[in-house]
Amino acid sequence: MAEQYPPTTWGHHQLTWGQQTHVMGIVNVTPDSFAGDGLLRDGLSEAALVQRAIILAQRFVAEGALLLDIGGESTRPGAPTVSVEQELARVIPVIKALYEISPAAVMISIDTYKAEVAEQALNAGACIINDTWALRHDPEMAAVASKHAVPVALMANMRGYKKRDIVSDVVRFLARSIDQALDAGIAWEHIIIDPGIGFGTTPEENLTLLRRLGELRALGRPILLGNSRKSTIGKVLGGLPASERLEGTAASVALGIAQGADIVRVHDVHEMMRVVKMSDAIVRGTFTLTDNVMPPKGTN
Repeated sequence: MAEQYPPTTWGHHQLTWGQQTHVMGIVNVTPDSFAGDGLLRDGLSEAALVQRAIILAQRFVAEGALLLDIGGESTRPGAPTVSVEQELARVIPVIKALYEISPAAVMISIDTYKAEVAEQALNAGACIINDTWALRHDPEMAAVASKHAVPVALMANMRGYKKRDIVSDVVRFLARSIDQALDAGIAWEHIIIDPGIGFGTTPEENLTLLRRLGELRALGRPILLGNSRKSTIGKVLGGLPASERLEGTAASVALGIAQGADIVRVHDVHEMMRVVKMSDAIVRGTFTLTDNVMPPKGTN
């Protein structure tokens, strides 16, 4: 069972830990997401792209997502690098639009490893940085997070890392990034950690990380788990494409919560909210017995 850390509070936002698992809905403003859910298409106008993102985000919020993670560059292996200008052109209009219409309780996260993108995203309405390089890629990222006094999710990225024991490697990687964050003035309470499923790790290593996820609790910070539709699920289930990995994702989300995950980052919010509610009832003992049916998928 997850430890109950003190709440993370900043601005008018608060994330509480230990009482429930928070759901983060993925909004990929890209043309090449591995999961097949990228909203960007050739010839699509900015206004049309923003509208597609709004429709998806509003659906996620109606289905129970507390956080919306906006990303403008695919992180799949082999994906082309996107310039700062391209990434800004994709995410800033979406963040501005979502900030204007989203309920106050909903938190917008910017999924980037570039400090300039994070800076402008925070100015546009984002309130969390989700850094897939844990402050290691851009030396200015820690300063941006510190200046804005926002939470930052530090994700272990094993690409190019000489690995020995994957869990110990991830713990060491994250411990160094935590030290870097603290040295930059980022508050201890603002640090979230992510094991980095699929980022420079083999399927076998991913399964080990999921099986031993609870060992990351030694770092003393809440855990974000991003395993939705990952290729390891497809391989375990006989080569299933991303569109058919729902049940595998559900199993790994449930077991991740049992191991201590505090936030789950998912593509399928409606289905994973049901998984989260059931898992929390068992693992955390937080539930309300009711005969009321949860809203059908996509209803507002």
